[in-house]
Amino acid sequence: MAKIKRSGTKGVRRAAKSQSRAAGARRAKAATGGLVDRAMGLLPFTEEQWSTIWLTIIIGGAVGLAFVIANLAGVPAMAQQQIAAMASDAGFEVKHVRVTGTERMDERQVYARALAQRDRPMPQVELEALRAELKELPWVSDARVSVQLPSTLAIDIVEREPHAVLEKPDRLMLIDAEGEELEPISREAAADRLRISGPGAAKQVPALDRLLSAAPALGPQVEAAEWVGNRRWNVTFTSGQVLALPEGDDEAASALVKFARMDGQNRLIGGQVATFDMRSPPRIYMRVPGRADAVLADSGGNP
Repeated sequence: MAKIKRSGTKGVRRAAKSQSRAAGARRAKAATGGLVDRAMGLLPFTEEQWSTIWLTIIIGGAVGLAFVIANLAGVPAMAQQQIAAMASDAGFEVKHVRVTGTERMDERQVYARALAQRDRPMPQVELEALRAELKELPWVSDARVSVQLPSTLAIDIVEREPHAVLEKPDRLMLIDAEGEELEPISREAAADRLRISGPGAAKQVPALDRLLSAAPALGPQVEAAEWVGNRRWNVTFTSGQVLALPEGDDEAASALVKFARMDGQNRLIGGQVATFDMRSPPRIYMRVPGRADAVLADSGGNP
């Protein structure tokens, strides 16, 4: 009896399995590609921007690798020059400067220093040196300096806050809460600001703020403060009346709080008294203009 050979059956099955695996791989690849495409579509970048990003990564990696190899070879100076040349050839050099945070100061002062970096390869931009130079400007409290590849130098300025006016012999200066001088100011523009005077007064601005905070109700009525003899304050109110405070931070604060209570009870500010002298606590001496002449007249001219 003749036997029927089925040698072709296994081959057919293997081919079918192979085709099935290939189809599964294609489906998986399509699914993965679809997920990647959808994920990429959610990101806020155009195809051109993605190309720039990948180019930056590739060039940055090549530059970093070149630097490591050159350092291992013991030629860091040559490595830096080579990296700078590579970066410049690839377009990684300062072409644009962007300044933010300048609301009161003249931002041209910032650009004048930043533009010294123009056309410099990005690896050679001295960020910390530029930051230190910017902090020397009167208005600049701090500065954040960074590079934005491929060609932008970004500078974010933190300005000082104007706080008071310092009366100097020849001009008025706007100062911040630390007593740092910002810029000259006209008398008209200074009319609504606290005026500070006296030798060494600028260094005492933080101490004056602490003193006035002890009696916050009086703060809006304080027009000026004079640092006297490098040891104590005379405070002038908007009424033109002067309060002489004692030496010492605690003593001055206690006297100011006492005066605030007395003013709340008797409305001293705006009254007839021109000068309040509290330098010898717990006593307070008051001077009323013309009062001495009136007393002298009442006594018949006898003191």
